[in-house]
Amino acid sequence: MKRGKLLAAILLLSLTAMTIYGCSGMRVPSFSSKRVSILTSYMSATTTKQMCNTMQKELEAKGITADIIDTDNDYAKLASTIEDAVSKKTDAIIIVSVDPSQVKTQLQRAFGAEIPVFGCDSGYIDGMQVNATSDNYQMGKDMCEYLFDDVMKGKGTVVALTYRPHPGIAKRCVALDEELESHPDITLITEQQIDVPAGSIDSANEITKDLINKNPSKDSITAVWCAWDEAAIGATQALQDAGRDEVIVTGVDGSSQALKLISSGTNLKATMSQDFDGMVEIIVNDVTDLLNGEKIETGEKYAPAKMVTSADKS
Repeated sequence: MKRGKLLAAILLLSLTAMTIYGCSGMRVPSFSSKRVSILTSYMSATTTKQMCNTMQKELEAKGITADIIDTDNDYAKLASTIEDAVSKKTDAIIIVSVDPSQVKTQLQRAFGAEIPVFGCDSGYIDGMQVNATSDNYQMGKDMCEYLFDDVMKGKGTVVALTYRPHPGIAKRCVALDEELESHPDITLITEQQIDVPAGSIDSANEITKDLINKNPSKDSITAVWCAWDEAAIGATQALQDAGRDEVIVTGVDGSSQALKLISSGTNLKATMSQDFDGMVEIIVNDVTDLLNGEKIETGEKYAPAKMVTSADKS
């Protein structure tokens, strides 16, 4: 009888060891008690929603509870949400498509509470662990060079549809400013800020319709440089409806809708395809490593991006 109990105890210990260490003998981390806060103000944006949902799914697959909170373009609400996450002692905060400088005071409280803060397609400030993004300045520069040099041949008129409060877009716009300065024969007709809370596609559509009405003659507008794809989609729709096929549109993101418009031969001729899943992968890996007690490399980390043009369509 005693021998049977001893064998049962040994078997139980062996099974426990296999659960903890796995078949390879490596220790398998347990995150069952860990909770991460995924915070954004832009869940209405297609790519932001994609990143948040994918991140939540991948973190929870590792046993980490991941809560998504969207403050619907309200930075004051985002600030209070960060404070709430700190008071509840969340194990990590991930801000998605957020300018950290706008909530710096609240993030400082997280730093003081030793809560690690990560960014995904956001900005980076001292105290954060990592921001995973694309090289937004380089994407803006590459798109300007394609549009201004390859397509416009150094002359013409351009409209810019932007949203500079977004940290990534702000860097793309720095490149735009520099490239306009270095191309004196390209005239900026106007830069219009998209009303993101109203819906980027609809806002861009309405702004472009108004610009078409104010510039009715053919060739009065050579191109529309859009800081991201949703703005480019709205501009393209308005131009198509007006029969202004001569106007060239460019975007950034590589969304499925933008790629379809490019391959269909519409006004939208190019986009920079960002690796949003790659950004999520960087953050998920770094969060799990840090929560497992491992050291990680801090700072901004880039996922690759590539240009897609109408010349690439099959």
